[in-house]
Amino acid sequence: MESHEAAQVRLPQLRLDELLGELQARLDAARGTRDRVHSLLEAVLSVGRELDLEQALRSIVEAAAVLVDAEYAALGVIGPDGRRLSAFHTVGVTEEEIARIGPFPEGHGILGELIREPEPLRLAKLSEHPASYGFPPNHPPMNSFLGVPIRVRDQVFGNLYLTEKRGGGQFDEEDVSVTSTLAVAAGVAIDNARLYEESRLRERWLRASAEITNSLMSGSPSAEALGLIAEQAREITGSALAAVATPMADTDSLTVEIAVGMDADAHQGLVLSLDRTLMGLAFARDALVTSTDVVHDERVSPEPPRFTGLGPAVASPIGTGEAGVRGVVLLAREAGRPPFTAKETEPLQVFAAQAALAMELAERRRDAEEIAVLKDRDRIARDLHDLAIQRLFATGMTLQSAGRFIEHSEAAERVLRAVDDLDETIKIIRSTIFGLRAREGGAGSGLRARAVRVAGEAAAALGFAPSVRMEGLLDTDVPKEIADHAVAVLSEALTNIARHAHADRTEAVLATDGRELVLTVRDNGVGIRPEGRRSGLRNMAERAAELGGRLEWDCPQGPAGGGTTLVWRVPVVREPGQP
Repeated sequence: MESHEAAQVRLPQLRLDELLGELQARLDAARGTRDRVHSLLEAVLSVGRELDLEQALRSIVEAAAVLVDAEYAALGVIGPDGRRLSAFHTVGVTEEEIARIGPFPEGHGILGELIREPEPLRLAKLSEHPASYGFPPNHPPMNSFLGVPIRVRDQVFGNLYLTEKRGGGQFDEEDVSVTSTLAVAAGVAIDNARLYEESRLRERWLRASAEITNSLMSGSPSAEALGLIAEQAREITGSALAAVATPMADTDSLTVEIAVGMDADAHQGLVLSLDRTLMGLAFARDALVTSTDVVHDERVSPEPPRFTGLGPAVASPIGTGEAGVRGVVLLAREAGRPPFTAKETEPLQVFAAQAALAMELAERRRDAEEIAVLKDRDRIARDLHDLAIQRLFATGMTLQSAGRFIEHSEAAERVLRAVDDLDETIKIIRSTIFGLRAREGGAGSGLRARAVRVAGEAAAALGFAPSVRMEGLLDTDVPKEIADHAVAVLSEALTNIARHAHADRTEAVLATDGRELVLTVRDNGVGIRPEGRRSGLRNMAERAAELGGRLEWDCPQGPAGGGTTLVWRVPVVREPGQP
């Protein structure tokens, strides 16, 4: 009786223990789920706080490894082609182990399976899957596997790879659910980081454009602006080399004006064809040209060797449209670096176009300033001619007339000297007026400057510097065609004197009154011999006849004579019906 009652007491006690044990297990499971949810929330918050893309990717990998208790974790970023991995971020493998394993995977085997089929994949043993590709030497052993894709705006950005669950267990459905939830948060974090990175990049491009514009508009030379373009573009895009080439006048070639960065000396000053270089192709097509490997690109000539150690490259024209292409900027990264993406090249093209616009505005501003200066000079010259010279001339005439009434010889002589001084002053002012006149074609291209240069060049052959005088508005009234002939005649006349005259003094006078140009060349040499060659004189005469003018020369004989005087005269304004 007693034993029966004792048995009844023990049985309920045993059931209670079982119930309590089951309750404890469920409480532990609930507590574990609660802790895991908290861990997931913390991981989502941690990942969402990151704005730097690289750091955000690192945080995602670390959070995934902690959430599912994996020994190894990795995040593979899918490249632009959608078939290979372009970046690989790992957790659990040391730098020394990575160095021993070798290059990061490109997306073969199981990793490629997730690229081809972007759905969660859970395996008890990696090697048993048909797509298993095996591991390279020195790779740590891995069995259990969990892979989950990360999507950014419905596009697969990459995949989370988790292996070797701690404790020798297998990844379960809860691990898949937690990791998939983290992947969704990771997609949002990556999108935010990308947007932030793009906004910062645009800001840097805008600052660079503003700096170049300020430099040009403040009067800095164009070479300095080209250097800024190269430096800023290289820094913003993380390139190893930047070069800027501009077209060579009257040729179908480019010349590298600026090169900065890796092996810049190999590029500086190079003359590039338009069909065997990236920069030439960009210039000829007026379009962006890219290369994934500039060293082995068939479009680029191998000589001279200049891209050693470089890989991806891009060439963008500077300026487009009606204004034309002003040059090309080339950027190249080191071999092994990622190629230039559309998100990088689009702001580069905008930057190059804005730089070209700034260069155009700076040139227009300089032209306007030069025109203003020339107009001011013309005004000053006109005022000097119409006011100062006329008053001085009138004063001289008055003094000259008054001199006839002065009986004292010394006083009359002083008045005459004053008149002569006024004449010299008028000549000085006239020379100043001529120098102030606007010159067609820019400084140094007018008839005055060219005549001075010819005389200077002839000094070495003559053995002395010839005297040169100029009268009238030579740069204003003499057309360029006539000026070209006059310079040629002056050069030939001085050359003939150096060869044949044996002179030690020569004078050249260029004068115009607005209707006729007269070039007079005198020397004190032996004169023109009757038996001498006349080809030089014939050439000068033919030039004069072509312009409706004539050539005259005189060779005085006797003890008081000697030397030769050439007078070459042509009309500046042709009469109606004149050829």
